[in-house]
Amino acid sequence: MKHKVVAIVPAAGLGRRFGEDRNKPFAMLGGKAVILWALEVFENIAEVGEIIPVLKESDIEGGMELISRNRITKVRRIAPGGRERQDSVYNALHFIREKTSLVLIHDGVRPLLGAGMVLRAVHALSGCDGVVVGLPPKDTIKQVADGIVRQTLKRDTLIAVQTPQIFFYQPLLDAYERAMKEAYYATDDAALVEWNGGKIGVVAGSYTNIKVTTPEDLVIAEAFLKMPREAP
Repeated sequence: MKHKVVAIVPAAGLGRRFGEDRNKPFAMLGGKAVILWALEVFENIAEVGEIIPVLKESDIEGGMELISRNRITKVRRIAPGGRERQDSVYNALHFIREKTSLVLIHDGVRPLLGAGMVLRAVHALSGCDGVVVGLPPKDTIKQVADGIVRQTLKRDTLIAVQTPQIFFYQPLLDAYERAMKEAYYATDDAALVEWNGGKIGVVAGSYTNIKVTTPEDLVIAEAFLKMPREAP
């Protein structure tokens, strides 16, 4: 692969739904910190040349200690978190020196991704500005306003989007620069690139690739750990 892949791992959220006394990225899952699961996956993928975690200022020292102790050698710098996730990723983008890089963004609290999923996204990038992983929703989705159903959306046209999401550096940076200038905030990175006119592809994600948002999600993730994992 001619392009270096830089993995940005945002993990600086406040975690309001997780409980004020617990910090999601450093909660324990299967005997190790939640964020460590993703970092180890990227450490062992040859195509990933660098990992840039994004942590709250108060977590940077402890995060670097955790990374050093577990021999995550591809982390050389930790970016400071911002007010919103978008601000955090924007901070990390400025840590990337090689402008020909591919930028992979993965939530630090999605611990159960597989290497195969990452590589599918990387290899699907040709012809697009970015690629997301996602799955068809299992439930019927209805659009609601003021407590009233306005329409039932066709499930076969919908996907539930996950991370990782991967992009060519320049279209991603251009979208971020415009968004920050216009104070436009989106719910994920791909939405910014779409908003800026970019083309986004889709590859299959996994129903076990859950985001740890509430304490109950840790229980679900523990159950998934007992299942056979996706092959590399």
